[in-house]
Amino acid sequence: MTETFLPTPTEAFETLLAGNRRFVAGTPEHPNQDAARRSEIAPAQQPFAVLFGCADSRLAAEIIFDRGLGDLFVVRTAGHVMGPEVLGSIEYGVSVLGAPLVVVLGHDACGAVAAARSAVEDGAAAGGYVRDVVEKVTPSVLAARAAGHTEDADFIDEQVRHTVDLLLDRSRALAEAVASGKSAVVGLSYRLADGTARPVTARGIDLPVGSGS
Repeated sequence: MTETFLPTPTEAFETLLAGNRRFVAGTPEHPNQDAARRSEIAPAQQPFAVLFGCADSRLAAEIIFDRGLGDLFVVRTAGHVMGPEVLGSIEYGVSVLGAPLVVVLGHDACGAVAAARSAVEDGAAAGGYVRDVVEKVTPSVLAARAAGHTEDADFIDEQVRHTVDLLLDRSRALAEAVASGKSAVVGLSYRLADGTARPVTARGIDLPVGSGS
């Protein structure tokens, strides 16, 4: 099965959500995973979305969104924390490859968020470079606590929103792409137990009624 299209940001988002619904229902189509697709995209790539997600082994993007080769430009770090290399990779996906959508993907039971909460609440210090990850998640934990939140989902959502805001604050190229309507940035929260990807926030497109902010 081979699919080729140039979607708008909204169409790209709807395609991702449709794939996630198939994954949750146990009826994946496995698009763009055959030999024909492999040959078709060998000369060049044109992904319809940049997926910036947590590095958690349970968040395999092409599986949970039921996509295939050449569909997603994937960047992953623990807690979806970012540095210059991450920003450069995302800008490449949008500015060079022309992806009309950037997705920030968080999830429940995130180890990076849990470690940051432990550091704030119990003074538990992480060692090595894990400490750098924890420090970058800490602002989200502090913001969630200041808002009176206590549930895991609220802390995850805050980290997703914080990451979306940071992307647009730090990357002029991405902010301009969103302002011009060429791209959009959406934050999703993935539920490990049932496989659903829930919208949290969006810039450049409207979220489905009753979801996100």
